[in-house]
Amino acid sequence: MKPIPLSQMPLGKPARVAALACSGAERKRLLDLGVVDGTEIHPLYTSPFGNPAAYLVRGAVIALRRDVSDNVLVTYL
Repeated sequence: MKPIPLSQMPLGKPARVAALACSGAERKRLLDLGVVDGTEIHPLYTSPFGNPAAYLVRGAVIALRRDVSDNVLVTYL
């Protein structure tokens, strides 16, 4: 299955991180938040305007803006 950006995942549908399509400080921040290859992510909520969105990652809820979640490539579980 071809990876898609995390921002395109429907709410409540779990996914697994396939790759990060960014570098530098943004990549380091995602890695520090636990968004690494193979990690399971659950899209939970979006703000009223759809940006940012909340995700459950390794037992913690994190919020990511769409421009950041576009760089997290995932596959459906």
